[in-house]
Amino acid sequence: MSSGTESRTVILLALVANALIAVLKFTAAVISGSAAMLAEGFHSLADTGNQVFLLRGTTVSRLRPTVRHPFGRGKELYFWSLMVAVFLFVGGGVVAFTQGLDRLRHPGHEAEGLVFSLVVLGIAGVFELTIAFIPALREFNRRRGSRGFWRSIRDTKDPALLVVLFEDSVAVTGVFIAAGGLITAHYTGNSAWDGIASMTIGVMLMITAWFLALETKGLIVGESASRADRSAIRTAVLSVPGVDTVDRLLTMHLGPDEILVNLDIVVEADSAHRSDEIVETVDAGIKSVVPEATRVFIEVDLGR
Repeated sequence: MSSGTESRTVILLALVANALIAVLKFTAAVISGSAAMLAEGFHSLADTGNQVFLLRGTTVSRLRPTVRHPFGRGKELYFWSLMVAVFLFVGGGVVAFTQGLDRLRHPGHEAEGLVFSLVVLGIAGVFELTIAFIPALREFNRRRGSRGFWRSIRDTKDPALLVVLFEDSVAVTGVFIAAGGLITAHYTGNSAWDGIASMTIGVMLMITAWFLALETKGLIVGESASRADRSAIRTAVLSVPGVDTVDRLLTMHLGPDEILVNLDIVVEADSAHRSDEIVETVDAGIKSVVPEATRVFIEVDLGR
C-alpha cells in the first residue's frame, strides 16, 4: 500500500474522531460554561476542518499530469497543509487564547457539570489516542525505520501525516490540561484556573501551527530529496558501466511520492557510442533504488 493511501486512511480516522469529539466538547461547554471546554471544542472543530483540507490536498495531488500542470499537482498537498497551519493558528490557537484571557479578566461563576465534563474529556482522550494518534504514530514509525525521531520529522516529505501526528499529540495533551484546569477551578473556587488552562491550550496550538507552517514552507518552495535518496541515486548512476562521473545532481519533491531528478553525467570516451543505452540504464537504475523518482532528466557529457 502506498504512503499516500496510508496517509488518507490516517486522515479519515482523524476526521471521524475529531468530528465526534467536537460535538461532545461543545455540549459539555454549554452545560458547564467552562472556557477550557469551549477552547477544546474549537480545537476539535479546527482539527475537523483541517482533516477536510488534507483530504482535499491528498485527492488533488494524485491527479494525472496535464498540459497546464505537466508535473502533476502533487505540491497542492503542501499548499493545503499550509492552510491547515493557518487555520489551526487562527481557528484554534487564537480563539482558545482569547477565550481564556476573557475568563481570566472576568472570572464569573464557577463552572458546573464537572463530572460530565471530565467524562467527555476522558472519552475524547480515548478517541484521540486509539482512533487518530496511535495509527498516525504507528505509520510514522514504520516509515522512519531506524532513523531518529526528530531527524525523521525534519526529513519527512508527507505533511499530511505530520499534521495528524502533531495535531493529535497536542489534542491529547490539551485534554489533560483542560481537565486539570476544571478540577483546580472547582476545588479552589477560582474560575481563573479555567481561563489559564484555555490560554495554555491556545499557546500550544499556536506553537504547533507555527512549526507545521515552517516545515511545509520548505516543501512548497522546493525541497530536495533526502540525503539517503540522493546518495542512493548517485551510487546507482556510478555503478553503470561507461559512466565516469556525476557532474551535477539536482532533486526536488513534487509530492510525498514524487521526486524530480535532473543530473549531468560524464560518459567515458570509449563508451560514447553507447550513450543512449547508458542513459536508459541509468534511468532504470535510479528508479529501481528510488521508486519515487518519477521524473528523471539526464544530460550527457562525453569524456575526453
